[in-house]
Amino acid sequence: MTISRRSLLIGLPLLLAGCQTGPSQQSMYDARPNEPHPLKKVPIDKIKPELRRQEVAYETSQPAGTIVVDTPARRLYYVLGNGRAMRYGVGVGRNGYALAGVAYIGRKAEWPSWTPSPNMLRTNPEKNMRYAGGVPGGINNPLGARALYLYRGGNDTMFRIHGTNQPSSIGQAMSSGCIRMMNHDVIDLYERAKVGGRVVVLQA
Repeated sequence: MTISRRSLLIGLPLLLAGCQTGPSQQSMYDARPNEPHPLKKVPIDKIKPELRRQEVAYETSQPAGTIVVDTPARRLYYVLGNGRAMRYGVGVGRNGYALAGVAYIGRKAEWPSWTPSPNMLRTNPEKNMRYAGGVPGGINNPLGARALYLYRGGNDTMFRIHGTNQPSSIGQAMSSGCIRMMNHDVIDLYERAKVGGRVVVLQA
């Protein structure tokens, strides 16, 4: 059977439309002017393809709604169920600064304030003592646009999943143990995750 050029041109837009199953990758990182602290657009070519947010096949015994942090791979998965998950690139803690095992989301916050932990003040007082009184939420805050606070047995572990004002740290091991995400990505995760939700942190 022959297909005329005219038929091909008419059918091509429909074929391409059928291939688009979700928002473009760039649209997920567009400007967010309605945030309390507006976020600028992040050009997609500034984010390595493997670190961009995307839905992927993911087989796990964890129930839907679980967050799985694969520390060695620098990836975070939000389990959707039916063998699927939303995958995000993350920055993780340096050697010796890490949470491992199971925790849960004790609380969540939008544009949270930040205060250095006692351990941070003790190990690096020159850098952190000036922030001991706390830093209000905003673009320059180390916790970025959102934070999920990890608890065990009713106690704050002092570890967080949070945004960052240092996007170059995504994919790296350089934080004080917390899990960093692009601000656009942590907003997406914040909207999906529930207080009380299970968090599994895998270490090497």
